Amino acid sequence: MEILNKLRSLDAYPKINEDFYSRTLSGGLITVCSSLAILFLFFSELSLYLNAVTQSKLSVDTSRGETLRVNFDLTFPTVACSLLSVDAMDISGEQHYDIRHDIIKKRIDHFGNVIESRSDGIGAPKIERPLQKHGGRLDHNETYCGSCFGAEASDDDCCNSCEEVREAYQKKGWALTNHDLIDQCKREGYIQKIKEEEGEGCNIHGFLEVNKVAGSVHFATGKSFHQSTFPLFDLLSLQAENYNITHKINKLSFGKEFPGIVNPLDGVQWTQQKSGIYQYFIKVVPTIYTDIRGRKINSNQFSVTEHFRAADGHPLPPGIFFFYDFSPIKVTFNEEKSSLLHFLTNICAIIGGIFTVSGIIDAFVYHGHRAIKKKMEIGKYG
Repeated sequence: MEILNKLRSLDAYPKINEDFYSRTLSGGLITVCSSLAILFLFFSELSLYLNAVTQSKLSVDTSRGETLRVNFDLTFPTVACSLLSVDAMDISGEQHYDIRHDIIKKRIDHFGNVIESRSDGIGAPKIERPLQKHGGRLDHNETYCGSCFGAEASDDDCCNSCEEVREAYQKKGWALTNHDLIDQCKREGYIQKIKEEEGEGCNIHGFLEVNKVAGSVHFATGKSFHQSTFPLFDLLSLQAENYNITHKINKLSFGKEFPGIVNPLDGVQWTQQKSGIYQYFIKVVPTIYTDIRGRKINSNQFSVTEHFRAADGHPLPPGIFFFYDFSPIKVTFNEEKSSLLHFLTNICAIIGGIFTVSGIIDAFVYHGHRAIKKKMEIGKYG
């Protein structure tokens, strides 16, 4: 009993007999407000504890020899799908012109309704048996060889499609201004296809795999060719100033999506009526996102600067040019969850802090009210 009595003497919370309590209206209001504040802060802290917190870290990007996926979805309300081509090149010397794989084109009318969706490129599929270069038809055992209409580099050269004729002309540095005179183009319906789509728009979406070095992606009017080190463009006998490259970027991203990513060009729309070149200078920042389960997502963020150049006197045709470069700094995001000990510490701090502050406020209100009441009783107040 002596030990229990000594333990009782250590009680830091002496109990006051209920008969001595004085309950007030202000104290009741302060108690209700403090209880609501405790509940609000408790559930806020609980939400933070249950949800992961993302921590970021910067480091030098030392990765080498990787590839990058460029995802895009663009709409051209006034440019037909037959006139659009996608090209990509980078500073390593790799160049790809009129890319067709992994790309879908949707013909749309002026209301934005889809007319047709296709994955092929400009024009129709090439015919299997066009005219021979000597003017005859393909016989039973005769080897097929189409005419290049004077653009052959040697007597053995053959042009089996309209596209090969046009490429042969470009290699010679000649302009192919009238496709109706080329048998392959006429039979493949090349010009007819373009005329059928006159007045239409185009939605083009898909992805490209490019090297992780500085480069560019072009969405140009006309089919591009490569001669020496410069890209050439066949504008299909149409004047460049007739093109209106009004466009909307529905989606543009580099790599996979991850939680919280913001792509600054998503939903951007240009309604410039003048024909010209739209240039987007993009700085890509390599990013690694690690979720709470330890799964890593290798992706990229980017910033962008926009510039418009009128087509007057410029050698390149109207179009959209995305020039991208890479930052040497890599960003790492890690999802982390608060510890249970940290959660309990915060809860205790919330409850104790609010009760302490509420007690101070209650004491101030109570004693202030008593002082005023006492002065009023002796007639000194006011």
